[in-house]
Amino acid sequence: MEKRRNAVNTTPRVLFDATSIPPSHGGVARFISGLLSGLEQNGEFVEVVAKRHDIPALHAVAPGHTYLVAPALVSLRGGRFLWEQTGLPALARRRHADVIYSPHYTFPLAARARRVVTLHDATFFSSPEAHSRLKGVFFRTWIRWANARADRLVAASRATADEVQRYVAHAQSTIDVGYLGVDPAVFSPPTPEAIDTARSEIGLRPDQAWIAFLGTIEPRKNIPALIEAHAILRAADPTTPVLVLSGARGWDEAANDALDRNARLAPEDRPVIEAGYLPLELLSAFLGGSDLVVYPSLGEGFGLPVLEAMSSGAAVLTTRRLSIPEVGGDAVEYTETDAASIATRLSELLADPERRAALAAAGLARSARFTWSECAAVYSRAFAEAGVSS
Repeated sequence: MEKRRNAVNTTPRVLFDATSIPPSHGGVARFISGLLSGLEQNGEFVEVVAKRHDIPALHAVAPGHTYLVAPALVSLRGGRFLWEQTGLPALARRRHADVIYSPHYTFPLAARARRVVTLHDATFFSSPEAHSRLKGVFFRTWIRWANARADRLVAASRATADEVQRYVAHAQSTIDVGYLGVDPAVFSPPTPEAIDTARSEIGLRPDQAWIAFLGTIEPRKNIPALIEAHAILRAADPTTPVLVLSGARGWDEAANDALDRNARLAPEDRPVIEAGYLPLELLSAFLGGSDLVVYPSLGEGFGLPVLEAMSSGAAVLTTRRLSIPEVGGDAVEYTETDAASIATRLSELLADPERRAALAAAGLARSARFTWSECAAVYSRAFAEAGVSS
């Protein structure tokens, strides 16, 4: 059934391509659902094309939009890119869309509609060693194409916008910045019962404390240094809380080797626990129930786990690399990226519960500034400005 759109005559008709939601329903999925909810909160309604099995979750958070079922072909990676270049522009013509919005780098290279594209990260240029060779080539190419052909670019942070303008030849002079938001209904300080549930799901003993990390185990997340820093603390004090990693293994061979060695230990002797992907409904308790969230990244396009941890009432230790200070401000503690520095800052914070409580309160207050409504307002302006000449 057709849903109403904003009645303002100058509002362009937008086709929102949500087919890039990954099977893990990780960060990209949270961005897409958050942006759709923010648009709806602001009274703007778009047409959304998505995989059939993703539509119920999107509809649950933003029921006011029109949802269109993408062909089954898009469930295959190569199939999605083929459809994006052919089927998506054709769908835009049939739906009389003024603007096609592509939320994750790739977009139709040729289309009658205007094109707005989100660029989440530019470390593919500034830190190519942190990415696999194939991934680096892929995303650098698409960022360049987006710069050359998209009618409007939106970056997830000022640091990302600046990186694009620094590294891409003839970069667009204006790149909008739309900070991601966080849903306090999903990420909020957890109850003791929720913490107990998370602890049980992770496999910890009742009342056992933990240090939390959330993210894919890839080189730029700096997991080998975090594991080494944790080992330094455990050697000095065996009662140091276990380190729990939530997220899938990536292509970080050093981290994978360290985790393989950890896995060969008896379960009760493992200082590190790999929790894998935790369900969304457990993440707030996983983060907020920890003694400390540590995110020692070498560089981020935004740093969503930092924001989600702050909103969950966690004390956060992270780095000053790229966009993270834009998110954390003075509500988090910072460390250098080497193992010794991480160990020192970890030790200081674990020994200072009052400081951790102060950080948790400051982080909770700061996270309230990052709303999906504010994020959506940036995109509404980008859609309008891109559609002016359509």
